[in-house]
Amino acid sequence: MRRHLRTLRHGWEWLGVHILLRRGRDLELMHRALGFATLALVTLAPLLIVVAAADPLGRGGFAAWLADGMGLSGRSARLLAEIISPPREVVGTTSVWGGLALAVFGVPFGGSIQNGYERIWSLPPGPWHRIWRQATWLCVLTAFLYQEVLTRHTLQGPERIILSLVTGVLFFWWGQRFLLGGQVRWWHLLPGAIATMTGLIGLRGFSYFVFTPLIVENAISYGTVGVVLIVESWLIGVGFVILGGSLFGRWLLDHHGHRFTDDLPAGAGTGPAGDD
Repeated sequence: MRRHLRTLRHGWEWLGVHILLRRGRDLELMHRALGFATLALVTLAPLLIVVAAADPLGRGGFAAWLADGMGLSGRSARLLAEIISPPREVVGTTSVWGGLALAVFGVPFGGSIQNGYERIWSLPPGPWHRIWRQATWLCVLTAFLYQEVLTRHTLQGPERIILSLVTGVLFFWWGQRFLLGGQVRWWHLLPGAIATMTGLIGLRGFSYFVFTPLIVENAISYGTVGVVLIVESWLIGVGFVILGGSLFGRWLLDHHGHRFTDDLPAGAGTGPAGDD
């Protein structure tokens, strides 16, 4: 019995899962996921609403984008569209200054992701004048989400799945490298990008089976507030997966990829870098 317990303990130590959990706690991963969801709702969502309303192809508006990302269908998708869809005249009533304000306020959203990556890779915070990186990342994110909506109407089945997987991995691979200012090698960032996409696929499946019925129930019980709470819960999951995927990639290299980590930054991903 003791031999079996010792084997299990050695296996647990070899896996290093306890170190991954400790790093997530030190990074305050759940706290950062909550911040991600809040910033996404108050900064990114209005920007995407304007972009969706300005879509010349008319792909259903922001609610359709959101329903597709959450994997919703049927009555839950219709309820989300009825509650969240803004009037199409939103573009006509949004001034140039309003559009610029949306873009400016969206920059802190990119900054929160950048700061999380810096903490994970034990890097100092980037200088303020590199804010253009956050703005560029936000623009590429918007383009990535837009192409996801386009493929929903033009591709079906395995073709769309493969395209979404490839573009998703490329985006999160490039996004880490770009926000970190090229301070981490490309191949060191690939495991995190793959882990992020894997987590998003799992979150989409969870959303399909759990959030789909919850949206209908909450709409009946609490109205608009209930639906918004479900969307906010999903955004918390997205933030957890995006930062958690990068953290998992760093941990995987530290513990199971020694041949490729000779020049990794020192530390466990929770170095002195502070919040922006």
